Amino acid sequence: MRTHTILIVEDEKALAELLAYALGREGFRTIGASAGQQAAELVRANRPDLILLDLMLPDMSGFDLCRIASREAWNIPIIMLTAKSEMVDKLLGMELGADDYITKPFDVREVIVRIKAVFRRIEQVMGRTEDQAHAETVVVRNTIKILKQQRLVRRHGEKVELKNKEFELLLFFAENKGIVFTRPQLLNRVWGYDFAGDTRTVDIHVQRLRKKLDHADEVSIIETVFAVGYRMP
Repeated sequence: MRTHTILIVEDEKALAELLAYALGREGFRTIGASAGQQAAELVRANRPDLILLDLMLPDMSGFDLCRIASREAWNIPIIMLTAKSEMVDKLLGMELGADDYITKPFDVREVIVRIKAVFRRIEQVMGRTEDQAHAETVVVRNTIKILKQQRLVRRHGEKVELKNKEFELLLFFAENKGIVFTRPQLLNRVWGYDFAGDTRTVDIHVQRLRKKLDHADEVSIIETVFAVGYRMP
């Protein structure tokens, strides 16, 4: 099993060192940045497997770094670490592509559990057995296909840029067509653990998928089931 590399973006030196020590004991390799621009340069040079991102940085906000990640299509899971607890900040972080949001002060053991959950979920999505080999390409409809191993989605043959959670949510629906899921169920199944965030996170991601994949003359790729949740028809 290869060693995962985690980029810790945190300007509080003591906390950054604590996280690096704890993650090192769990077998992770860590690199660190104390500012947003430095973090961006490290990502381009090292391509880490996950980013732990403090929201309040000296040169830019964590939100700004998420925007850079989206613009440059890093496709790297991001867990935000911040002293802010307002729901609007959490939702904005999710909207910009963050995979998770942990509010300070936190127990470092919780951070480790969240990180392992992200990697476990990615491995489950990417994993394949001989019996599953034929299912590497999942056909959502004639115009939309999911290439699981490449983590790509194509519409009419053209690549569609999706963030990590958008891809995983779409794949989950595609592999469970016709089944209705509540928002808490989707948070649990797609986010990979008993997510404590607002269920509006699901609504945001569904809206983004519809915007990117729906066509005016077709039924929506994800159907709203009134007073229950969502399903892929």
